[in-house]
Amino acid sequence: MAQWTGRAARRLCASFLQVWGLPGCPPRPNSRTMSTSEKDFENAQSQVKHLEDPGNEVKLKLYALHKQPTEGPCNVPKPGVFDVIHRAKWDARDALGSLPKETARRSYVHLASSLSASSDPSRLAGPGAANRAGYETLVVTSEGGISQIMFNRPAKKNAMNLQMYNEIMLALDAASKDDTVITVLTGNGDYFSSGNDLTNATEMPPGGLEEKANNNSNLLRKFVSCFIDFPKPLVALVNGPALGIAVTILGLCDVAYASDKATFHTPFTSLGLSPEGCSSYTFPKIMGLAKAAEVLVFGKTLTAGEAYAAGLVAEVFPDSTFQKEVWTRLQAYAKLPKNAMRTSKQLLRSLEKERLHAVNAEECELMISRVQSDECKNAFANFLSRKAKL
Repeated sequence: MAQWTGRAARRLCASFLQVWGLPGCPPRPNSRTMSTSEKDFENAQSQVKHLEDPGNEVKLKLYALHKQPTEGPCNVPKPGVFDVIHRAKWDARDALGSLPKETARRSYVHLASSLSASSDPSRLAGPGAANRAGYETLVVTSEGGISQIMFNRPAKKNAMNLQMYNEIMLALDAASKDDTVITVLTGNGDYFSSGNDLTNATEMPPGGLEEKANNNSNLLRKFVSCFIDFPKPLVALVNGPALGIAVTILGLCDVAYASDKATFHTPFTSLGLSPEGCSSYTFPKIMGLAKAAEVLVFGKTLTAGEAYAAGLVAEVFPDSTFQKEVWTRLQAYAKLPKNAMRTSKQLLRSLEKERLHAVNAEECELMISRVQSDECKNAFANFLSRKAKL
């Protein structure tokens, strides 16, 4: 939308779209013998009607995918530039081109199904999971011996702002003290997490860049320490792309499982930064020095299959069955003797703890100088410049 309307028009469009709603169900077909895809399509439309607001971008995608199989490719005149709502709808439909109706129908069903699962995160921990109040950037649930910490900023690709960093630490502390057996990290929506929210760079304290660098370093050190010291089995369910800190903390989890649509990227060098999350130690140990250098120094993006081959994740599942398969497995693990699992984790990690804390301190100290470097300043200036053009 940013390409065809000014800032005021974008705000106007957003305000209208917030109350616009989602595409409704068309009249039920008279025929009682519908194909399986038509039945799925009808069920998906019913799911969409009960979703919480998934955001304007997703609404437009649903709208276009709904229109393609019911009315065919977009063949109506393009609305005027000031008719922002209908223009947005037209653009969404036009982007599909001549996409076959059956392909659009399947895409709609898949998107509605994934949104339905992610909009009700308590379902992922099994029936009866209770959501813990008090978090704004997370959904924290507990059921059947499993605590789940779900990153919940899907419109921002679960980017970690300062509030999320603090809430994750609070949630980990609470999970370390409750009576659950296993703790799970995952993301709401399409992304596991896009890492550090770079818009944090626009918030400058009175002491300027030096104070900001020290504040960020202290926060990161405390954050990573929570993972190092976590006493229970900690499992990451990487449901989609992961970037930066969302990748490096995987080396501090006990097990990571990934959807086949997950990717893993650490763009530290391109941002003028250096590795964090103890990855400078854990990644060479997990995947070998050469592969770790490709990932951390050269910023190579790993597919889920490559992450599995490198040892970063324990297993990769088809996205369509990811949630069902991993939760079946976790629910079985949660029935194992709790104290035996904690003791086993301590044996695996005890010799590492002191070293990990030292690495964490060294990485955070180095980050202070990197954040103040010309390379980093230029990288962030370029980022903010790109944001300003949107």
